[in-house]
Amino acid sequence: MGKTYVHISLLFICLVLAKAQSRAQGTSPIENAKVLTLTILDEKDQGLAFATVGILGTSIGTTTDVNGNARLHLPSGYPVAISISSVGYTTIDTVFKSNPTFPLSPKPSAYALEDVVVTGTLSPTLRTESPVPVEVYTRTFLLSNPTPSLFDALQNINGVRPQLNCNVCNTGDIHINGLEGPYTMVTIDGMPIVSGLGTVYGLSGIPNAMIERLEVVKGPAGSLYGSEAVGGLINIITRDIKRAPRFSADAFSTAWGDVTIDLGYSTKLGQYAHVLTSANAYYYDNPIDNNGDNFTDLTIAKRLSIFQKWSIDGGKFDGLSIAGRGLAESRWGGELDFDQDLHRGTDVRYGEVIDTRRVELLGRYDVPTVKGLAFSGSANYHQQRSNYGTTSYDADQAIVFGQATLSRKLKKHGLLFGAATRYTYYDDNSFATEALNGDNQPDKILLPGVFIQDEWVNGRHRILAGMRYDYNSRHGNIWTPRLAYKMPVGEGANLRINVGTGFRVVNLFTEDHAALSGSREVIIAEELKPERSRSINLNYTKNWSPKNNLSWAFEGSTWYTHFSNQIIPDYTSNVNQIRYDNLDGHSVSRGASAELRASSSLWRAMVGATFVDVSIVEQNQRTRPLLSERWSGIWSASYTLPSERWKFDYTSSLYGPMLLPVQGPLDERVSESPWFSLQNLQATYSPNNKPWQIYGGIKNILDFTPSDNSIVRAFDPFDKQVNFDADGNALATSDNPQALVFDPSYVYASNVGRRLFVGLRYTLK
Repeated sequence: MGKTYVHISLLFICLVLAKAQSRAQGTSPIENAKVLTLTILDEKDQGLAFATVGILGTSIGTTTDVNGNARLHLPSGYPVAISISSVGYTTIDTVFKSNPTFPLSPKPSAYALEDVVVTGTLSPTLRTESPVPVEVYTRTFLLSNPTPSLFDALQNINGVRPQLNCNVCNTGDIHINGLEGPYTMVTIDGMPIVSGLGTVYGLSGIPNAMIERLEVVKGPAGSLYGSEAVGGLINIITRDIKRAPRFSADAFSTAWGDVTIDLGYSTKLGQYAHVLTSANAYYYDNPIDNNGDNFTDLTIAKRLSIFQKWSIDGGKFDGLSIAGRGLAESRWGGELDFDQDLHRGTDVRYGEVIDTRRVELLGRYDVPTVKGLAFSGSANYHQQRSNYGTTSYDADQAIVFGQATLSRKLKKHGLLFGAATRYTYYDDNSFATEALNGDNQPDKILLPGVFIQDEWVNGRHRILAGMRYDYNSRHGNIWTPRLAYKMPVGEGANLRINVGTGFRVVNLFTEDHAALSGSREVIIAEELKPERSRSINLNYTKNWSPKNNLSWAFEGSTWYTHFSNQIIPDYTSNVNQIRYDNLDGHSVSRGASAELRASSSLWRAMVGATFVDVSIVEQNQRTRPLLSERWSGIWSASYTLPSERWKFDYTSSLYGPMLLPVQGPLDERVSESPWFSLQNLQATYSPNNKPWQIYGGIKNILDFTPSDNSIVRAFDPFDKQVNFDADGNALATSDNPQALVFDPSYVYASNVGRRLFVGLRYTLK
């Protein structure tokens, strides 16, 4: 299968390169190179210093001098799409067919950040004006620390942590503010594409070439997005095809031998259609065992993902956008001498093998004849065929989602009406979808809902009130109200207060990999009820630009979330079981975070920290859940030399101790993880008049890895040498004095240590 992936990837690369070469034939980058000279003036017709001038869709750019003049080499000549931005001014995006003979004057803006966001309110809103705090991460963020998947890239967002859930197959989920992955909703262009099985296995293979930016909302968003948006929301905004480069390629490899390739190609078909095609390929087939436990430190994986987006601009289908993605992945981890053909599903050698096939479709239609009316929808099918040791897990999941929204302006009110329906189909070969008589009974849930939102605007004061009603075919009526208020508290400063509720319908087998590790039996103690949450969040932002040409931005938040009916797995009552039931009590997540950013024409830096206190209260006893850190932090810095040929990026994350799932009082492994930091350094070389870049650096500079005994009794993965009592508990013997059983769930960080990496980017406008 590995050869098939390589052949498909190479064929795709050759076809796209041939197409790009044919379109550019006869005009090499050097022959077609031109120089753009601009003069940028402020509102007083004075030269605007340190404004950023860049070529849209590329990393090529420069800044104006003290007189507002800029000089920029154009690798592909004219026409060229240029973006001009400066702190305190609106951004200008324009196309030059020749060098302009007149100065440009951007309009002054009262706010330092002019990002337009849609995630918090479902309506395009300036980030500074949104009553819901939304964090925006652009492509520059993704390029500062290249990773094989979006899952790994999220480690550099304050309060967000990619959590590995298995030492063997390296699957994981996304934690926001200390809450488990199932509380995080991941959407693509606002559509619930990535959920359930997809949250665990579908975040891999999202091509960076398709991503315009990430929008992150921390806290409940259930009034707009429904179930799962309890702890937070990550919305992946795909690229604007008209701004995307004609062709882009990005490939890098690390010293471990893994290869990641991202490709993008945009074109115009006919008079109105714009098409973007992007692909992601990942290949790793080099078993490494540096900790000496005879298990792979990094999962062997082959992956291919292809994404295509169509946008119609004009004609009778004006306002229509359709996109689709296909994903095929095979991965395995286990003993070094594990052979899929010989050992899969047997007790001869331990291995975890997951074959994933996934198809996603999403679309949106803004009706041109009815202002404010839009229809959107998505559908995805996820097929998984896997073995965890001797445990076979075959699952199929399909989700169909449709939504209609109508927005209206009424004096100072912005009204949004919506109706949505979500259908979820889930089937597997476990007792989770088994009827009482033993027949197979797939899980089917219909979740229709309606919502209304009113955003009242009075100057810079904004109040947003919303209500959503859903009817769950299993749990009945569900109401989720929401209230948000933004008020100015000084020049460039805003205070936001958000109060909301959330709900979540749990599907254990799509969310908890430990239930499928092959080493524990799953016990469901009662009929599970949907989880509910109530939350309040306070957010303060301040942006300012002193006279020394620096831009500063500060953001601080504090929150409190109360959960009822929470479903928390019990790993400790019996080391051979995982028990699930609704919490007889409540749980609380509270904390605070702060982040400071600074930037100038040549450098930018940021530092952030988050404190989280997650606790479970049951029978007047307060406990702390496993794998939840109380402290985390991030910091980063980027510097570009005045020649603009070299750029240096440094990124780092820090995590505090987490409680770990040890196996009873005799287990000598530490019950709490140490403080650890993951730090990366990258250097990028961008020669003048060239459409390519070379980059490289070091990942995990401090060479941090977990303890070597993270997989306990790795030499006996099927517990053949363990003695058990009548209740199934391991007995202490001379060969097993700690009464342990094989368990790969003692995991909090990757086993991959320090390694070099090198990559190449190519962009053709």
